[in-house]
Amino acid sequence: MSINIELHDETNELSEEQVKLVETIITFAAAEENVPKGTEVSITFVDDEAIRQINKEYRNKDSVTDVISFALNDDESDLFDKNIPNLLGDIIVSYPRAVFQAKEYGHTINRELGFLVVHGFLHLLGYDHMNDQEEKVMFKRQEELFEAYGLQK
Repeated sequence: MSINIELHDETNELSEEQVKLVETIITFAAAEENVPKGTEVSITFVDDEAIRQINKEYRNKDSVTDVISFALNDDESDLFDKNIPNLLGDIIVSYPRAVFQAKEYGHTINRELGFLVVHGFLHLLGYDHMNDQEEKVMFKRQEELFEAYGLQK
């Protein structure tokens, strides 16, 4: 595996199949994005209240959201230093929100989980959607990854 994934399911809701999907799609995305071997990422699944608290504390938004990413390599200065482990950061996903959105958007929970973790992962790699141009680039890349992986809408 080119990327080390530390996965935590604080909800105890994910099936073994969903855990495997999250691990394989992140491994696939890391390979497609040429992420250096040995890079580490943490993915945690929480409930709506936990993600609301995180969103409030770190983003000053007192509301439930679906995914939050915390990048540890914002300046990329040590991104390719072979002597330092490449710790990309943390992805936090609300599992109940993913279930709700899957129903709302009319697709499977697996597709929604894949979307959210890849979205968070791309944020850790420096992609963003703060303006129309960035959003176009990031969302195009997401769809390319889903298509190549075989996880379309």
